[in-house]
Amino acid sequence: MPRPTISNMTATAIKNVEIDEALVDDFITRALHEDVRDGDHTSLATIPADARDTARLLVKDVGVISGIAIAERVFKKVDPDCTFTQYISDGTAVRYGDVAFTVECNSQALLKGERLALNIMQRMSGISSLANRYLFEVEDLDVKIIDTRKTTPNLRYFEKMAVRLGGCHNYRIGLYDWIMIKDNHIDACGGITQAINRVEAYQKENNLNLNVTVEVRNLVELQEVLSVGKVTRIMLDNFDLPILHEAVQHIDRRFETEASGGINLNTIRNVAMSGVDFISVGALTHSATSLDMSLKIVK
Repeated sequence: MPRPTISNMTATAIKNVEIDEALVDDFITRALHEDVRDGDHTSLATIPADARDTARLLVKDVGVISGIAIAERVFKKVDPDCTFTQYISDGTAVRYGDVAFTVECNSQALLKGERLALNIMQRMSGISSLANRYLFEVEDLDVKIIDTRKTTPNLRYFEKMAVRLGGCHNYRIGLYDWIMIKDNHIDACGGITQAINRVEAYQKENNLNLNVTVEVRNLVELQEVLSVGKVTRIMLDNFDLPILHEAVQHIDRRFETEASGGINLNTIRNVAMSGVDFISVGALTHSATSLDMSLKIVK
């Protein structure tokens, strides 16, 4: 059986995925503490301390796999002497029956790390699979699909890594690395012009040089932004398609353009054909379904 279709752009995205070793190690330590505390008493009671076993990661679904690199670190954390043999790379299209890796490990340690490895891989692979489906819809068009901050608390690093492994792109990582003036900021500040001018003053006062996105809700607000300038990108939020096309033409590449708001697999291509530079899709992370897989001891 041939492998599922995967976007041609995914392989390029994989090259840009690096591992923050300190962050991953801290995450694994905290996650194991959450699950194990003073011991995996079932394994301690039933399995000899010196027993060793080999297990394999079996894919039971169709999609794009990711998180193998994290799983390897989980097992090497619980047993530094384990042998981890990888057969499939992160970002690869997989189907039912594929074996991603095998791990030979102390048996108690194997079962201690099993659920953590599966949880992170299933979550990341679900996101990568969904991201790749979105990419597939528009890969022949000059547009980038980007994620949002709609991520699971304390899992953002892994979920955004999964987006990249699926072939899409990360937007801002958090509130600290990109200024985004949204409707609530505008309403609380007293208007678009006031908000943009205050951002400019704030950046000068704090010696910052962050990119700035401003959200507009209609063509009147868009015209105000075009008059003021001083931004990197204009976010066209929940625009109907005819108005979106008009807005993109009116901006005429003076600023980057971004479409957002309720975009799904059925609508993204039509949105992309408006000529926007970016499409932000919160669903990449908040609506992804875990990819089914299991870790079974080989006897």
